Amino acid sequence: MLILTSNGLSSNNLLDATRQYIKEGRAALVVTADNEYKAKNYHISRLTNELQALGLQVEYFDFDYQSPTEFMSYDIVEMIGGNPYYLLNSIRKNCFLGALEYFSQNKCIIGCSAGALVLTPTLNLINLYSPEMNIVGLKDLSACNLTNIQILPHYSKFIKRYNGFEEKCLQYEYFNKCEVIRLNDGEGVIIQDSYVNVIK
Repeated sequence: MLILTSNGLSSNNLLDATRQYIKEGRAALVVTADNEYKAKNYHISRLTNELQALGLQVEYFDFDYQSPTEFMSYDIVEMIGGNPYYLLNSIRKNCFLGALEYFSQNKCIIGCSAGALVLTPTLNLINLYSPEMNIVGLKDLSACNLTNIQILPHYSKFIKRYNGFEEKCLQYEYFNKCEVIRLNDGEGVIIQDSYVNVIK
């Protein structure tokens, strides 16, 4: 199962919708996407509290320094936001794609912002807005492709910040013949097999 979110399980609607799928266990909170602050990321405390509210024991995990074998011992994975290019590069370089595929089919992955974007087919949409974030020089922007659903996180926040924000998304949808789910903070998409539930 995949849960794609804008900024984590940060609303009661999303937390309640997730609760019915989550049993007690160990959660890996993956801090890799914040290549600068890692476990000292500003949102770590809130994200930890959200997982603990589901009855989960939370431990921090970093693709840059830990192994896929160790990763497989967890019951739930949540990947924090940050730099999607850096995160995708780390997933590839450190051989975590197979483990993420297993989790998506047999366990649960929660993605926040960049952590959700890497689970989708491509980073091409985000590259229209923030190509300067590609500090690792990725040429191939195809992502993990664990779902065909594409999202645009922090929508209401960024539409006020960037000129032509919605227009770029509309053009992307038109030229790529796809639909992008615009997510505000507190919103998310639950994907289990063919079941898709957009939580607003």
